[in-house]
Amino acid sequence: MTQLLSTLKWTAARKQRAMPDVVKRRQKLLKKLHEQRELAVALNEGRSYAPKRLRTVRDADGGKTVRETPVRIKAWWWIGEKGETLLQISYGSKALEIAKGKNAIDVGSEKELPAVFDTIIAAVQNCELDAQIEVASVKLRSGFKKAEDKK
Repeated sequence: MTQLLSTLKWTAARKQRAMPDVVKRRQKLLKKLHEQRELAVALNEGRSYAPKRLRTVRDADGGKTVRETPVRIKAWWWIGEKGETLLQISYGSKALEIAKGKNAIDVGSEKELPAVFDTIIAAVQNCELDAQIEVASVKLRSGFKKAEDKK
């Protein structure tokens, strides 16, 4: 081994062929949480935020091309009756129920949203919301079953 290669930390490892479902769901929620955090930061800074996604678009001649287009993100927070900012964490189209009968966080003001998102992201990374993600995932998947399967 050369001197440069010997400076690296080597280990014996194998790449997993498939991630466990719970890890996939956690990663999906983390991606959405990061987007929501960026949206909150942009709101506080007075700018707009629209991430870009690759979309296939039909040309005038009938061909297809792939273009990068901005995507609108719907905010997970709103202003409540008393003027407080409320935040609801969503997995797909389902709201996560964090505690029994409680599915929203009273943030206080919009300026505090990025810090709250940082806390939620840390909780998801520490596997604290895995049970709630699983419940929402089961509800979400049940909506995709065929009509005869639901009976």
